[in-house]
Amino acid sequence: MDYKAQGAPKMGKNAPRHAEHNARGTKKNPYQRKETKAELLERMKAAANKTKEG
Repeated sequence: MDYKAQGAPKMGKNAPRHAEHNARGTKKNPYQRKETKAELLERMKAAANKTKEG
């Protein structure tokens, strides 16, 4: 096999292939946001009721 013709291996870019929809520092999830437990429970209950209803 002629390894000379293959060329050098490509180095990794060390970057994700896509951006996350809820990445830190975005409008949805700012860096300094601290969610309280009450807010979290309220959001979870609303989501549970939404799936239960429809």
